[in-house]
Amino acid sequence: MKKVIWITGAGSGIGEALAKACNHEDHTIILSGRNKTQLESVSKNIINSFILPLDVTQENQIKQAVTLVKSTFRKIDILINNAGVSQRATVSETANEVGRNLMEVNFFGSIHLTKAVLPMMLGANQGSIVAMSSAAGKFGFPLRSYYSASKHALHGFYESLSLELKDTKVHVMVVCPGRIKTDISKNALTGSGESHNQMDQGQLHGISVEKCASKIVQGISKKKAEIYIGGNEILLIYIKRYLPFLFRRIAKRVNPK
Repeated sequence: MKKVIWITGAGSGIGEALAKACNHEDHTIILSGRNKTQLESVSKNIINSFILPLDVTQENQIKQAVTLVKSTFRKIDILINNAGVSQRATVSETANEVGRNLMEVNFFGSIHLTKAVLPMMLGANQGSIVAMSSAAGKFGFPLRSYYSASKHALHGFYESLSLELKDTKVHVMVVCPGRIKTDISKNALTGSGESHNQMDQGQLHGISVEKCASKIVQGISKKKAEIYIGGNEILLIYIKRYLPFLFRRIAKRVNPK
């Protein structure tokens, strides 16, 4: 069946891998992100792509983008809220405006786009909404305070939304990646808002974006509510849930970089 799939943060990393994983002659992939040059590069490998530059922190841009998508395609089958930014700074050294920026991108950007797309899906009584959280959305971790908080917030919002949609055919899934080999640590914000510009060792040895994207696509097709993707670090999610005292011991010993 022909599908219209909208991916934010599609210019690199997991977003780019998702575009390639969904690449099919019957599908149209809407590629969104702030860097148009990156989106154009990704589109070269997609059979049917539609480049739509978008800064999810700007509500006026979201409204304009959704209006354009609605008039052009008249539907959205899958929305993947992948746009996000991480953090590498202690609480005390993180400026308040940097913290707000992290919340705007990771939380408000995701939910504002979801709310704007939701009427289309409800009108068609079908669709899938994917929210990209993180393993850090299930537990706190050093140097990730605002990042972790923004991802925790996604769980509360999307769980509430999924329960509100229980009598519809609109599906909601939250994805919690652990260490995936992307540039997320390089692009992470320092306390002053500058790019961290360093690859974390954990990230360097993380699983491939292709494997991550494949698992996300499988999760959508199986209508999963929440999925965890990564290596041994995913065990911390279960340890935190069932043995919180043990989690704290382990987390204190783990190198946050």
